[in-house]
Amino acid sequence: MNCTLEARQLTLGYSGKIISTCLDVAICEPEIVAIIGPNGSGKSTFLKALGRLLPPERGTVLLNGKDVQQLRPGEVARLLAILPQSAQAPGDMTVHDLVRSGRAPYIGLFGQPAADDETAVLSAVEATGMSALLFRRLDTLSGGERQRAWLAMALAQRPKILLLDEPTTYLDIHHQLEIMKLVKRLHQELRLTVIMVLHDLNHAARFSHRIIAMQKGAIFADGKAEEVLTAANLRALYGVEAAVMTIEQGGSEQLVCFPHDTCNGFSP
Repeated sequence: MNCTLEARQLTLGYSGKIISTCLDVAICEPEIVAIIGPNGSGKSTFLKALGRLLPPERGTVLLNGKDVQQLRPGEVARLLAILPQSAQAPGDMTVHDLVRSGRAPYIGLFGQPAADDETAVLSAVEATGMSALLFRRLDTLSGGERQRAWLAMALAQRPKILLLDEPTTYLDIHHQLEIMKLVKRLHQELRLTVIMVLHDLNHAARFSHRIIAMQKGAIFADGKAEEVLTAANLRALYGVEAAVMTIEQGGSEQLVCFPHDTCNGFSP
């Protein structure tokens, strides 16, 4: 059965300062959704609210039709995993220990791992290509390897929905592509719904089925790449002039964006 996630009339903020209002989004089928927009547009705040890390000022986030704030944390963690932008763990922790921590919703605070927990750990490590690094310390890994280790931890939860906040930050283009291709493969093989904040518009166009563009805390556009990534929209969102075109790549057509100038008088 598909796991659904829905935001209804969300107002979000911190310490009384409102960041976003009237956010309405429904995700009912396994798909990859990219959230884009300029800095300060509310992307990460929205993702935190979807992942139960930020209680809304008003409105509701529904997970399978139930208010996510009313569900127990363990109940949410069995359906939804979230990786913040700069996840932290002790450097002397091994990949195995990090990934096993993803089983906390099933093991409990004082419980002992069972055979099924170790199976889930090994399955997640294999899915992310980290089997050979299972007992390596985190502080000996490259940036791309660490990101895959964190993804494995999230997969060990066996979620239906995976939330990622800028998963390619600080990675070179080779490791960015590795992570994005891995996310796409995990979606296909596990029928995962993936919702991720991205800054790279071409990654969003290539690897997502749906793009949600945010501006000033509101949803500016929501649809397929060709509907959202238009020259007019990019001018309004980012204050840039961009060429948007379709190229042939590997026998299929791919939408690409080439920002080439800034707009005079743009006010974000």
